[in-house]
Amino acid sequence: MKEPKQTSRRDFIRIAATTALAATAAPAIWTPRKIHAMEIPARPAKRVAPNDRIGLATIGMGIIGFIDTQTALQVPGVEFVAASDCYDARLVRTKEVFGDHVFTARAYEEILARTDVDAVIVSTPDHWHARIGIDAMEAGKDVYGEKPMVQQVKDGPEMIKVQKQTRRIFQVGSQRASSIIYDKVRELYQAGLIGVLNMVEASYNRNSALGAWQYSIPPSVSEKNIDWKRFLGPARKRSFDPVRFFRWRNYWDYGTGIPGDLYVHLFTGIHHVLDSKGPNRIMSTGGLRLWKDGRDVPDIMLGLYDYPETKEHPPFTLALQTNFADGGGGGSRSRLIGDEGVIAIDWDGITISRIKSPPPSEDELVKGYNSVRTFSESVQQEFVEEYRARHLAPDRPRLSETQQYKAPDGYDSRYDHFTNFFTSVRTRKQIIEDTTFGLRAAAPAVLTNTSYLENRVVKWDPVALKVK
Repeated sequence: MKEPKQTSRRDFIRIAATTALAATAAPAIWTPRKIHAMEIPARPAKRVAPNDRIGLATIGMGIIGFIDTQTALQVPGVEFVAASDCYDARLVRTKEVFGDHVFTARAYEEILARTDVDAVIVSTPDHWHARIGIDAMEAGKDVYGEKPMVQQVKDGPEMIKVQKQTRRIFQVGSQRASSIIYDKVRELYQAGLIGVLNMVEASYNRNSALGAWQYSIPPSVSEKNIDWKRFLGPARKRSFDPVRFFRWRNYWDYGTGIPGDLYVHLFTGIHHVLDSKGPNRIMSTGGLRLWKDGRDVPDIMLGLYDYPETKEHPPFTLALQTNFADGGGGGSRSRLIGDEGVIAIDWDGITISRIKSPPPSEDELVKGYNSVRTFSESVQQEFVEEYRARHLAPDRPRLSETQQYKAPDGYDSRYDHFTNFFTSVRTRKQIIEDTTFGLRAAAPAVLTNTSYLENRVVKWDPVALKVK
C-alpha cells in the first residue's frame, strides 16, 4: 500500500508558514495561540483568442440553470445562444436577462439540432440527466452535466460508453473537483501532514424553508404554460401538480434526495483529494422529521461508507450527515482524520491541527485516569521506582500545531470549474470529472437511498462500477 510520505518535524515547520506552538507545565493541557491564515493563490486568468468562440446552450433554466449560465458567461470566449425549459415564464426570463437574441424552446431536441451550439449545460431535474446527456453527446455537443450524473446507477455505464464512442467532453457539475481549496487539501494530505488516514467526517446542514427545497410557486401556473408531459418524461404518469414541478427535489420520481443533491459534492471533494474510486460498503438511516409537506424523501439522513485499502489510500471509514432542521443554523464542514493530525475544510478555507503527544508522564500514570492508582501503595511505589529508572529525561510537554489557509475573498470554485470545462472543450483533453469519475461519485450517493429504502447494507464495486 502506498501511504502518504511521513513528514519530519523540521519539514513540517518549513511547510507550515503559519504554525503555533504552545506548551504548558501540565502535559495534558495546551492552549494554541491565535494565528493568521495564509491565502491560497487564485489561478491566473487564461487568455483566449478573439475568434475562439464557444456557443453555449442551457437545458433547464431553473435556479442552477441561471446560476450556471451566468457563471459560464464570465469565462472569456463564451456566447449564450439557446435555452430550453418546460415553463414558459422561464424562457421569457431568459430573454429578459440574456437578450432577445437567445433562441428558446420547450423541447431540448431543438437546442441539440442547432449548429451554433457547441456545448450544453444540462441542469434539469435528476431523472432527465442521463437521457439528455447521452442525446447531447450523440448530437456532437460537449456537456456540462449537473450533479448527480445519474438518477439510476444502471444508466452510468451507458453514459461512459457513449462518451468514449463520441469522444465528447463531459464534465459533471460538482465544482469541488476544480476548487483551489480542495487542491490545497490534496497537496497537504499527500505531504503526510496528518499521518495515516483512518476516517473522514462530513456534514451539510440547513435550517430554512428554501434550504429544504420549499421553492416558490407562481400564482398563475397551469398546464397551458408548463409542458407537464415533457417534464414527467420517463417518470410515472401523474395529473398536473405544480408543487411537484417546482419542488421536484422533494420526490423520488424526479430527484435523488439529500444524497444526490448534497452528498455527491462531499464524495467529489473526498475522491479528488485522495484519488479514491469509492466505497465498497454503503449503509444509511434517516427519516422525515420536520418538513412534512407531502414530500416522500427524508429531511435527515446519515450515511456510513467503508473504503477499502488501495494503492492510493489506506482503508478508512466515511461518515456523512445532513439535517434540514438544524437549529444551529446549518453549514458544511469536512474533516480528514489521521493518526497524526486533522485537516478541517470549510466553505472558504482549511485548518490543519496536530497534537504532538509524548508518552504519559509519571504524574499521569500514577495519579491520572489509569489503573496504577488501584494498586496497593507498595506496588505503586515499585511502579514509580521502575518508571524513574527507565525515564532519566524530564517529561516533555504536549505540543500543538495549527496551520490555516484561506481562499481569496469572493472566490468561486464554480467559475474555476467552468474555466476548466471550456479549456477542455478547446483542447479536447478530458479533465478529472468525466463520466467515470461522475459515476463513482453519483453511485454511492444514489445507493445511499437504496440502503435507506430497502433497509440493508449495499455492496458496491468501485472499480468494476457495479452493485455486488
